[in-house]
Amino acid sequence: MLGPRGPEELMRVTRLLLGASAVLALAGCGAGGETKAVPPTATGSLESLAAEVKCRPDMQTDADTIRQAICTNTDGKFILATFSTDRGQREWINDAEDYGGFYLVGRKWVAVGGNGTVTALRGTLGGDVEIGANHSAHSGHGG
Repeated sequence: MLGPRGPEELMRVTRLLLGASAVLALAGCGAGGETKAVPPTATGSLESLAAEVKCRPDMQTDADTIRQAICTNTDGKFILATFSTDRGQREWINDAEDYGGFYLVGRKWVAVGGNGTVTALRGTLGGDVEIGANHSAHSGHGG
């Protein structure tokens, strides 16, 4: 099995990828797009979701509870993760949203990237968009 050897290493890997997603999210700030109909939320394996959005996943974590990859397609660069349980997914999202960014959430999967990328992915995968904490609001304050 590839990937982390324990919970501590899994969290370390997840934090590294979340840091990367924060950078990706910043790159997507301000991207606009037109609103179009949202399809039913996609389901399936990480590979099948990646195929739907025409990306070749670069696997970063391949564990029993989470599979996580970096993907790039014509819409941009993003993280795609699948989870073995709804609870594991929700805990991951709750921790991840502290880093900011845009999250496209489906049943046992999430895609993380810039606003424009997540909006474009939603046009194919469906799902719900969640927005992480916006730490830029704290800039400009003294102390």
